[in-house]
Amino acid sequence: MIAPIDQITAISGEKQAAGIEKNGDASNSMFASVFRSAIDNVKETDADAVKAEYLMSTGQLDNPAELMIASTKKVMAVDMLVQLRNKALDAYTELTRINL
Repeated sequence: MIAPIDQITAISGEKQAAGIEKNGDASNSMFASVFRSAIDNVKETDADAVKAEYLMSTGQLDNPAELMIASTKKVMAVDMLVQLRNKALDAYTELTRINL
């Protein structure tokens, strides 16, 4: 006797196997959440760097190394976001080249 295969679901649970909701909205997909978290990380690190710059310029920052650390984190977050974008564009380009 052959057992039927259960419905395939995405990792997130209630979404379809493609990671997109039934109405076609990709805003809650895993792919979009990766970019959203990267963008949020850039915003957070930028805010931290701006705050450290303000504290340094007003003389309220006790440790000047904190400014360099915040600035480096900001640069690294932006670089990571750019690399994610580049990899996504490369993957899209490769998918468009596939002949069916």
